[in-house]
Amino acid sequence: MVIGHLGRDPEMRYTANGSAVTTFSVATSRRYTSNGEQREETEWFNVVTWNRLAETCAQYLQKGRLVYVEGRLQTRSWDDQQTGQKRYRTELIAEEVKFLGGGRDGGGGGGFAPGMAVGPDSEGDIDPDDLPF
Repeated sequence: MVIGHLGRDPEMRYTANGSAVTTFSVATSRRYTSNGEQREETEWFNVVTWNRLAETCAQYLQKGRLVYVEGRLQTRSWDDQQTGQKRYRTELIAEEVKFLGGGRDGGGGGGFAPGMAVGPDSEGDIDPDDLPF
């Protein structure tokens, strides 16, 4: 699970078989003291949502929005067409998203109350080959 702010607006696409997939990034920060100095570290998570959850996130989330995301980590790999090197990307495949705070305008957003949970639908598992990216 991750709680953080969206670093960019969500991007929604559809797979060849018509499944909606939305991606967005979430930033989490931690503050600590090192050698008497206050420091802050930010960690970025790439989030992927599917089907109805993807459509809801694309409609109601925006850059800056505070969210709670629960899901599983998945690493995918591909060969970079320009360099020929194997590339890897670890993503948080969301099973639940809660909208915790307002977006840019500070409001709850589009009829969804802050704190409203949005979970997956029951269309089953997604084949990684259907990923449009």
